[in-house]
Amino acid sequence: MSRCGFVRACRLWIRAKRVVVTRPSHTGSPAVPILPSGATGTDLAAPGHHGPLAEAEEQTLFAGHPALLPSIGALFLTLVTLGLALVYFAVRQRSKYYRITSQRVVIETGIFSKRMDQIDIYRINDYVVELPFSQRIMGNGNLVLSSMDRSTPSVTLHALRTDVRRLYEQLRVATEREKRRHGVRMIDYE
Repeated sequence: MSRCGFVRACRLWIRAKRVVVTRPSHTGSPAVPILPSGATGTDLAAPGHHGPLAEAEEQTLFAGHPALLPSIGALFLTLVTLGLALVYFAVRQRSKYYRITSQRVVIETGIFSKRMDQIDIYRINDYVVELPFSQRIMGNGNLVLSSMDRSTPSVTLHALRTDVRRLYEQLRVATEREKRRHGVRMIDYE
C-alpha cells in the first residue's frame, strides 16, 4: 500500500470512529451533542468505500397516514354531529404522512403546501410508546422520539395505525444498527 493510500485509509477510519458526547441539561431540555472538532455528523464515505459508512439497503418499517378516528372520543363526536366531524378528522388525517424506514423518519405535513421533516435514526436518543386507553380500543398509539437533531429535538407520531410496540422494537434495533454503521457512540456523563 502506498503512503497516500495509507493516509487516506487512516483518515476514513478516524472519520468513521467519531464519538458523540452529550452534555447533561439541568433545565429539562434535551442533552446537547458534542462532536469532536471538525466532525459535522454528516460525513459520508467516499464513493466505492465499503467500510462502516457504506450504504445499507433502506427498508420501510411503516408508511401511512394517522388513524382517521384516533380515539373513542373522536368516534363519539362523529356520531353526535351526524358525521360532520368526520370531515374535520379526514382533513386532519390527510394532512400528515409518516414514513419510517431503517435509516430515517420522514414526516410530511400539509394539504396544499407540503413540508417534509426528516430525522436520521442514528440521531435518535430515546423512544416513548404512548398507548392511551381510548386509542388502544381503536387499535392505534403514539410514538414519541427524542433526537440530537437541532431542528426537531422531539417528535410525536400521533395515532399510528399499527402495532406500536412492534414498531418500537424494530426501530430500536435499526437505530442501534445505524449508530454502529455511522460509528456514533453515546456517552452520558453527570
